[in-house]
Amino acid sequence: MLPCINWLQPLLALISSSLLTRGHNCPFRCLCPDHHTVDCTSQGLTRVPDSIPLNVRRLLLSNNWIPWIPADFLVLYTDLVYLDLRNNSLSQLEPGTLSTASRLVFLDLGCNNLTEITSGTFEESRSLIKLRLGNNPYLNMVGRNAFMGLTSLRELELQQNAFTVLDVGVLELLPSLRVLRLEGNPWLCNCQFAKLFVWMKENQHKLPSGIEGIECSLPMDGRRIPLNLLSEDSFKDCSGVLTLTDYLIVIFSGISASVAAIVASFVLASTVHCFQRLRKGTKTDEEDGND
Repeated sequence: MLPCINWLQPLLALISSSLLTRGHNCPFRCLCPDHHTVDCTSQGLTRVPDSIPLNVRRLLLSNNWIPWIPADFLVLYTDLVYLDLRNNSLSQLEPGTLSTASRLVFLDLGCNNLTEITSGTFEESRSLIKLRLGNNPYLNMVGRNAFMGLTSLRELELQQNAFTVLDVGVLELLPSLRVLRLEGNPWLCNCQFAKLFVWMKENQHKLPSGIEGIECSLPMDGRRIPLNLLSEDSFKDCSGVLTLTDYLIVIFSGISASVAAIVASFVLASTVHCFQRLRKGTKTDEEDGND
């Protein structure tokens, strides 16, 4: 009997361990097909589930009603590489939510209610390769440094949002970018759009359909114009239009010039005054010598 017991013990331990892993570590109403995947797709969830295994690598939360993610949500899940939050009710990302997601490779935030991507949102997501932000009908603003730190990002989706303009500076922070989707936004053909237009012309190879599938509205009558019918000459009148940065530079230059002029005038006046005093003193000495 003893050899039989010795043979059964490891088998029973393995079965018990498997049952405990599947039964206690998998969140309620979710599936855990393997030790590193939690699938909570289409479960009518109104918040992020509890009891997610700490070693999770793929977390699927799409097609639910989750309105927000706790700022400290990812602190414990340092192995997470794939996060799908598509088609929820997210309206914003709390500051610092992704600050510990240093291994995250794929992030889908499409089909939500996001309105703005603030500066610094992805600054710690250095491993992120694909970021989906498309189909957020209220998303119309990206902070100047919102994509800072995304040095590995290759694919960025911003299609079907509410952008009328996008600062080219946010795209210049993505040195590894290979694919960018911008179609389906209500772009406005004004001078603010001019720099983005030039960038798109120069980087058509990064746009899945080039610029043919992208349109912008004329400021005067709102008529939609395909970008492939425009050229840089279409925005030639914008060359003399000053941006806010230009205005600040002009103002600063004017103040600097005024201060320099005042200092120069003061130095010149002091020099003349000293020269006159010196000359007067010399003349007095000569007169005393003659006497």
